[in-house]
Amino acid sequence: MSKGFIVMFFITLGVIEFLATTTLEIQVVANMWDKTNHLSAFFVLYILLSFAFKSLSKVQKIIFLLSFGVQIEIIQIFIDGRDFSLYDIFADSVGIALAVLFSYLPILKRISESFKKPISGL
Repeated sequence: MSKGFIVMFFITLGVIEFLATTTLEIQVVANMWDKTNHLSAFFVLYILLSFAFKSLSKVQKIIFLLSFGVQIEIIQIFIDGRDFSLYDIFADSVGIALAVLFSYLPILKRISESFKKPISGL
């Protein structure tokens, strides 16, 4: 099942990269508070990364995602109408931190365990 999470992780990563670097105004994204977009995107990325690559440590996941966030901000320097923002990186960090805390909840551990069991009836 982790192959499915790997695919979902990389699709999500690509969509976030596109949304962060496009000059198009996408109405759904534009109508939300920018920091909420960052927080929710990195929360989801951390959860998907955790399911897709279980062998990575929490520190490795955090470093990878923070590097991705910084990379986005660096690219935005070169895009008209975009700029580098430490506030965005902070919002990314908050999303990651919330996901790390969420990962300690028993419900997520049960969900994770359920993917290790074969699905009966298929």
